[in-house]
Amino acid sequence: MVPEDDWDRDLLLDPAWEKQQRKTFTAWCNSHLRKTGTQIENIEEDFRDGLKLMLLLEVISGERLAKPERGKMRVHKISNVNKALNFIASKGVKLVSIGAEEIVDGNAKMTLGMIWTIILRFAIQDISVEETSAKEGLLLWCQRKTAPYKNVNIQNFHISWKDGLGFCALIHRHRPELIDYGKLRKDDPMTNLNTAFDVAEKYLDIPKMLDAEDIVGTARPDEKAIMTYVSSFYHAFSGAQKVSKDAELLPSFPTSFLPSLPSLVLPPNDPLLSSRSHCVFSMVHQITIPWLENRLPENTMQAMQQKLEDFRDYRRLHKPPKVQEKCQLEINFNTLQTKLRLSNRPAFMPSEGKMVSDINNAWGNLEGAEKGYEEWLLNEIRRLERLDHLAEKFRQKAAIHEAWTEGKEEMLQKKDYETASLSEIKALLKKHEAFESDLAAHQDRVEQIAAIAQELNELDYYDSPSVNARCQKICDQWDGLGGMTQKRSEALQRTEKLLETIDQLYLEFAKRAAPFNNWMEGAMEDLQDTFIVHTIEEIKGLSTAHEQFKATLPDADKERLAILGIQNEIAKIVQTYHVNIAGSNPYTTITPQEINAKWDKVKQLVPQRDQALIEEHTKQQNNERLRVQFANQANIIGPWIQTKMGEIGRISIEMHGTLEDQLTNLRQYEKSIVNYKPKIDQLEGDHQLIQEALIFDNKHTKYTMEHIRVGWEQLLTTIARTINEIENQILTRDAKGISQEQLNEFRASFNHFDRKRTGIMEAEDFKTCLISMGYNLGENEFARIMSIVDPNRMGSVTFQAFIDFMSRETADTDTADQVMASFKILAGDKNYILADELRRELPPDQADYCIARMAPYTGPDGVPGALDYMSFSTALYGESDL
Repeated sequence: MVPEDDWDRDLLLDPAWEKQQRKTFTAWCNSHLRKTGTQIENIEEDFRDGLKLMLLLEVISGERLAKPERGKMRVHKISNVNKALNFIASKGVKLVSIGAEEIVDGNAKMTLGMIWTIILRFAIQDISVEETSAKEGLLLWCQRKTAPYKNVNIQNFHISWKDGLGFCALIHRHRPELIDYGKLRKDDPMTNLNTAFDVAEKYLDIPKMLDAEDIVGTARPDEKAIMTYVSSFYHAFSGAQKVSKDAELLPSFPTSFLPSLPSLVLPPNDPLLSSRSHCVFSMVHQITIPWLENRLPENTMQAMQQKLEDFRDYRRLHKPPKVQEKCQLEINFNTLQTKLRLSNRPAFMPSEGKMVSDINNAWGNLEGAEKGYEEWLLNEIRRLERLDHLAEKFRQKAAIHEAWTEGKEEMLQKKDYETASLSEIKALLKKHEAFESDLAAHQDRVEQIAAIAQELNELDYYDSPSVNARCQKICDQWDGLGGMTQKRSEALQRTEKLLETIDQLYLEFAKRAAPFNNWMEGAMEDLQDTFIVHTIEEIKGLSTAHEQFKATLPDADKERLAILGIQNEIAKIVQTYHVNIAGSNPYTTITPQEINAKWDKVKQLVPQRDQALIEEHTKQQNNERLRVQFANQANIIGPWIQTKMGEIGRISIEMHGTLEDQLTNLRQYEKSIVNYKPKIDQLEGDHQLIQEALIFDNKHTKYTMEHIRVGWEQLLTTIARTINEIENQILTRDAKGISQEQLNEFRASFNHFDRKRTGIMEAEDFKTCLISMGYNLGENEFARIMSIVDPNRMGSVTFQAFIDFMSRETADTDTADQVMASFKILAGDKNYILADELRRELPPDQADYCIARMAPYTGPDGVPGALDYMSFSTALYGESDL
């Protein structure tokens, strides 16, 4: 079985239980609130302001609570709920996790928990049955009342009530005429519950707190809802029973002291009878003391203490003799009755109002009056003590409050916020919030002052008018402070909002003005910047960019007007709401005047830039014409030079005719090349114009003047070198007796192994050629041969060196005389030869080789720089140690 504590802890986890509690607690609250002519509809909403909650507590407790707040602000609602919770706590109830904020926020769980706490304290806690109380007492009362009924077994406040017989049994036990219990069936809970709830509402003034469906449709009805409903039955029936018992205890006064007997008339002059009648009349007359019924209060403690002293004198001095008189009267009455009985006479029957019982009753009333008078005196003294204490407490609290309020009105009426900055406004707001908190804290003191004044009025304080006047003044001043506080708060918030708006506008102005200002500064720099262009495309690009820039000017002007509009909005707010602004925009130093000045400068620079671009465009058009003019000539001359270079290379490689024929063709070719020189000169003139126009590039041609010059010089050098090579070949042929067929064979071999067709055979190609001719070459042997054919270590072999090598290798015998004869031909039959003659007639590498190894000529016919070719030839063929 699940412990009840667990059910309590998980109470609101079940929506069905929450629904039952809402319905039951709402009905219970309305059963009390209807006495004041009001009710609630939504239990968590209608108690949020605390007003109906305080009214409910006053109804069920019979006590007055502190004066509630009538304001609509959250602080007023929290104050009212706190007063209610403090009152509940003053009744010894411990509120766990229930705070005013949760009730004001409409927290359903906390609100239901608070109402259940109130029900426990005021409807269940005081139930007492056979030394058990509260829940256990209520359960025991139910068990005692339903014990005689079959099929009713009350063990708890949930499932024991599901069939409805428990409710019906309680009603039948106290009001059997309302329910025919014998017709009820345990298997028809809906009928049973509806019967009990309808009868209770109609005849017992117990409101319907649950529907039958709520109980039958739940596996375990909510315990708190059932306890609340059952407690209403307890209070309805126990109250009626108490009234019945009190009626039975009322005393019945006899009409005579003795039984009815035959009346006997005594002689009227019987001394005993006369004495008795006189004493009875006197006693009854004296027992009635009207001053004990005089309960007019005094205003001062001294007067009431004097009354208490007078009463004590009465009890000490005046009453004891009357006690003796009463005893003597009873003795006389008994003696009279004894004498009558002994004389066989009828007993004495006093007249109406003079019987012993009348005396005793009157005496009892006297003692009751004395007790009541004494209690009244003591209560009045306590009341006056309480009044004096309350009056002094009122004066102290009023003085403290008045001292606190001093200067507050002047402070709240200050207009210091009108000249404050935003940061100062925020500081004033925080200070005002602190004051509001202080004001809310002093609300309790004002309520205490009002409560004390109310209590003084209820206790009939003699100086109530002055207390009321002072209390009213305090309350009026308090209301005034509240109003002024609200007004100042609104004024501060309004000013803060305006300053925040201005601050936001300042910030927006700064955010938009800064980039716009930078844009204008950049635009001015660009518009004044000296541009350097070299092509028509570049100037077109600049013109296009400038046109694009001009196209952005309308949008830029709109942005300028928008930025100035922000400043105008600030000025409008300042003028409309009379806001005092201290200083300038804190976020930027840029002013609207500065923006307008720079904008005017931009508009002034735009047409100047237009004119500069037009002039530069004209200049670049002229430059472009010069480029095209140069390019047209260069694109013809460049390919022509390359073509001629290729043709010369082919002539030097190919074998068409004899060497003399080749020489003749080359010289004619050279003449045609030289005749092309005027076109080169014309191109030089065009180039001079380009240089003067400072044109550094030309997209229309890949040829520069430097390329043309170099190509022209190479062409001339190549044709001259080729002619020289043919001439050398002729000399070699004639000197070594090589036939034309051999030369052709040498050329074919050389061309075959010249893989790159450059007219120069690389070392590896030369090595391959030698191997193909049957040479068995090692590294050393090949190195030796390369030192002969490539004395300058260029890594290649020219055709002339190849002919020399092959002629030596193919000749039967080479002699120094043959070599000397060849040199003599080159020297023009002189006995010496000059270096210039060698360089003119021999390939450069061979000429350098000979010049380096020939000794100076020492003959008598020599000239400066003469070389001895005879000793060189002898040494070359081993005939000397050269």
